[in-house]
Amino acid sequence: MRTAASTWWGILLGVALGGFFDGILLHQILQWHHLLSLVAGMGDLRTQVLWDGYFHALMYLIAAAALWGLWSAHRRGALPEGWALAGALLVGFGLWHVLDSILSHWLLGIHRIKVDSPNPLAWDLVWFVVFGVVPIVLGWQAGRGGGTPRLPARTAAMLALTALTLAAAAWSLRPAPGQPFTTVVFRPGIAPAQVFAALGAQDARLVWSDPAGAVIVVAVDPADRWGFYRHGALLVGGAGTPAGCIAWTRA
Repeated sequence: MRTAASTWWGILLGVALGGFFDGILLHQILQWHHLLSLVAGMGDLRTQVLWDGYFHALMYLIAAAALWGLWSAHRRGALPEGWALAGALLVGFGLWHVLDSILSHWLLGIHRIKVDSPNPLAWDLVWFVVFGVVPIVLGWQAGRGGGTPRLPARTAAMLALTALTLAAAAWSLRPAPGQPFTTVVFRPGIAPAQVFAALGAQDARLVWSDPAGAVIVVAVDPADRWGFYRHGALLVGGAGTPAGCIAWTRA
């Protein structure tokens, strides 16, 4: 790859995109695991949702830092062109999955790719190779030239990267399609009586609740969702917070 500093920013953006890919596909769409699925004492749905949210927030910060670095390189005329930049993204994407597999799956054991599988190691290894090793090898080859054509211009490449990152972030903010109910997560210390008071104040019908009443699923008019924040809600699906796993959770 041509420029060391800007290449590292490209790799960092690839890491963020890898995190978005995992969070959107595995946490939200497939719901194969949460960030802390296998951590003892962390089985509470509210805790799982919150830590998934922290994970997504970290990916936003990493992506923002990487985009800033790439834009700075672009202004200096030091942004890698074409497949050199694409190669950096692929290396970062694969690097995320390699590190996640080694640290989260095998060393720390906080989750596996498919936690309910009778053979989770097989899923881990497939994910490690397909989304970790293969992108790193392809990215390395692309970054070295590899006989592949270049993208038209640095500016066009930078705009495409920005659009891709924003699209990934925006997708994770969208509510689940066809979801008739709203999930509400209350902050610690909210008593069941306060939860029921909130239901009455918002004219909401309780559909499901965890044993502690900390996480509830309700049928409520979308315009009334915001009112739960006045009654101690920490997160409300479809009410101005990133949808993330909270809007995709199946009760």
